[in-house]
Amino acid sequence: MAQGHGPLYGLQTPTLAKGGVDLNVAGMSLGTETETSYMLRYLFSYGITEDLQINLTTPTMIERLGDAPRTRGNSNMTANGDIEASLWYRFFSNAFGVGKRFESTAIVGVSAPTDDVRGQANVGNSLHAAISTGYASRTWYGWIGGGYQYYFEKRGEQLGDLPYASAVVGYRPNIFMGDYPKPDWRIFIESLAEFPGNNKFNGQLDLSDLRSTKVLVGPSFLGLYGAWGISFGVMFPVVQDLTLWAVKERYRLAINLSYWL
Repeated sequence: MAQGHGPLYGLQTPTLAKGGVDLNVAGMSLGTETETSYMLRYLFSYGITEDLQINLTTPTMIERLGDAPRTRGNSNMTANGDIEASLWYRFFSNAFGVGKRFESTAIVGVSAPTDDVRGQANVGNSLHAAISTGYASRTWYGWIGGGYQYYFEKRGEQLGDLPYASAVVGYRPNIFMGDYPKPDWRIFIESLAEFPGNNKFNGQLDLSDLRSTKVLVGPSFLGLYGAWGISFGVMFPVVQDLTLWAVKERYRLAINLSYWL
């Protein structure tokens, strides 16, 4: 029953079955050298067809960062206080064996902020687009993808854009190959590379046209039991080549509870 499941942070390809409904509640935390944020997120997904899925996600901010890094957070939920609607289209799928397939999915989304200022700049609405491709079987999984988020200007100020890429490898041990009601677990190693641009003030870059570079790596786990799913994981930075005044991260942590109707 658990259609559309995948990794926690990286871009993925699975979409819901036609008429499928997925409800998610996630707890997310991001720690920098000076601050820690805490947020709850709610995600509603609906399968229009087996290859076309619509999503809506909203936040409850518990503790905001005064100087928030620009990041997506994970594959279908933003890490900052944005309300976002998105459309996933699986435009290619080739099932060449029992439980084996190659597939590709495109994502487009729009978001509106719940805060007025982020990273010392006015924050406006944004557009997001991404594409991912990969392989899924009953034992092994692998996805690579990339995306781009663009923020519109607001009162003469504009958040820098966010190009990013992700790569994920997953494994399902043989012990979890049994049928329901046996539990079903997968482990993923996820990596995320981000290249945020600088903010603009009155059309001018605040520092230079140089970009920061962040690369984060970490494990995540996905457990399925009937119509329920739980995933949790953590990422740590392994590369932080930052422009002046950019904030260094210490970790990203998330736990997500899913129910498939």
